[in-house]
Amino acid sequence: MNLSSTIKSIQDIMRKDDGVDGDAQRLGQLTWMLFLKVFDQREQEWEDDAKAEGKKYKSPLPDNLRWRNWAAYITDADGKKKPQIAASEIIGFVNNQLFPLLKDLSIAGNADAKSRARYQVIRSVFEDANNYMKSGTQLLAVIEKLEEAINFDDFTVRANLGDVYEQLLNDLRGAGNAGEFYTPRAITQFMADRLNPSLAQRETVMDPACGTGGFLTAAIDHFRHQITGKSGTADQGAIEELIRGIEKKQLPHLLCTTNMLLHGIDVPSQIKRKNTLGVGWNEWRVHDKVDCIITNPPFGGYEDDGVGSDYPADLRTRETADMFMALIVKKLLKEEGRAAVVLPDGFLFGDGIKGTLKRMLLRDCHLHTIVRLPKGVFAPYTTIKTNLLFFTKGEQVDDGTERFHTDTIWFYEHPYPPGYKSYSKTKPIRFEEFKPLQDWWGIEANGFAEREENERAWKVDFKAKREQAEAAAQPHWTRAEALNNQASAVEGQMRALRESIKGVTDPQQRKAAEDDIETLRPQAEGLRLQARDAEAAGDRIYWPIYNLDLKNPNGPDEETHDPDVLLEKYKVLLGQIQETENSLKTELAGALAHHFNAEGDAEEPQA
Repeated sequence: MNLSSTIKSIQDIMRKDDGVDGDAQRLGQLTWMLFLKVFDQREQEWEDDAKAEGKKYKSPLPDNLRWRNWAAYITDADGKKKPQIAASEIIGFVNNQLFPLLKDLSIAGNADAKSRARYQVIRSVFEDANNYMKSGTQLLAVIEKLEEAINFDDFTVRANLGDVYEQLLNDLRGAGNAGEFYTPRAITQFMADRLNPSLAQRETVMDPACGTGGFLTAAIDHFRHQITGKSGTADQGAIEELIRGIEKKQLPHLLCTTNMLLHGIDVPSQIKRKNTLGVGWNEWRVHDKVDCIITNPPFGGYEDDGVGSDYPADLRTRETADMFMALIVKKLLKEEGRAAVVLPDGFLFGDGIKGTLKRMLLRDCHLHTIVRLPKGVFAPYTTIKTNLLFFTKGEQVDDGTERFHTDTIWFYEHPYPPGYKSYSKTKPIRFEEFKPLQDWWGIEANGFAEREENERAWKVDFKAKREQAEAAAQPHWTRAEALNNQASAVEGQMRALRESIKGVTDPQQRKAAEDDIETLRPQAEGLRLQARDAEAAGDRIYWPIYNLDLKNPNGPDEETHDPDVLLEKYKVLLGQIQETENSLKTELAGALAHHFNAEGDAEEPQA
């Protein structure tokens, strides 16, 4: 039986168990078991490595909790395989011994740094994990399938295990809200390829919302492709130190940790389980900054009250993707660091806080490329159109002037493959589709001089747009400033009058001052109102430049079958028809009026 069929059969077994309810629980159940099985296989390798060096490997797990000593099937005297724990006892063992001890695993006092890190990884993995199965018979059936399917001694199995794991992650799309943790492999691979983290330069890579680790494994694979026959052991070991991930929720963290083990990361202690957005704004330190960030931050969701309350006032929001963008630019990315981020269309056209965030992004970073993806890339989890933003953090110069690092923004519209009207779970986006985009890309070092506009690619002179908008808006802003100064002067007179009657008891003297104050108050309020109007007039000219939801000027108008788009077009068409009818009526009335007037003039003498 191949691995893919094994996973399906395991899921079928779990459906028979009364304790497992729904895809999310099935995945959670399978993943902690898969973790222990994979960990046991990796321990076999670590034992062999230690033996080759004349050392002895020390497992962080008590002997009776190692997969090989409770779950693995053994061969009896007749050559038949049988479980080590009977079906009637195994649920009690898992619930009363395995889980309690792993959740509170104590670290051996003589453990070295790597062993201590492994202890911590196991504890974090099982901190909120659960055994949902109630049938010992069904649990043993699942174990038997895993025993048959996963054997690292079989190179073919090991090579294919990553693909099976991808299938598990892909199944998250149907597991309720868990689908938010899955990004198609083609996207993760393309973004890692374009971000191009360097192993030789020891560039650190972070995903602050790492989910199941798809971006991190893509970065690991990208690093490994840079290893050659001339590379030393230092290069092999460096990858583990260069990968960093943070994940808020238990299931994806468990999946990510297992994913790291499958990809050769011996101690995935760099995968932290915590809420990135829950870290205080001023708690981030310089050593937290990284060279490369690659992520698909959860969008459309909102953080709990209080989270992000210490963000700067102009960046304060509860929308998750917006909060991540503020963190990436201001706290997580080094100067000259590079980032690749998945964001929905709503970020591109949004105003308010989104406009402020885009201004910050274009000012502090060089946003050089926006890849516009069609609908369906993340279907069925969401049909929202998404975009890939690539940018580089600029050097910050504190000389009192405001400098924008973004002058030109390139857009590339990724098309559907021939014959496709959308993507789906059975027809996902493929890495090969990005070949034309890779060929067009060029290099940032020379300002992407090789790039040319075509039916899919176009550029926007953001610097010219910004300078023109600022020039047009400035008179309004200048007028607003002058009006506010005048209002402040009037308000100053009012304060002086109030001060002049402090302690004064003469009613006439007080009344005279109070009358003057009442005369000045509407003047001040009127000036403030005019200032707000002038400020708003300038803002209406300036802020639209941060709408990055721009239509391809070079491509053909494509037919769409989106009901919302078609309905909007229908409404516009009805309006145009009504305008045409009204115009025709007016012209016809004019023509007929002249005719009737002529007839009236001719008939009048006979009256």
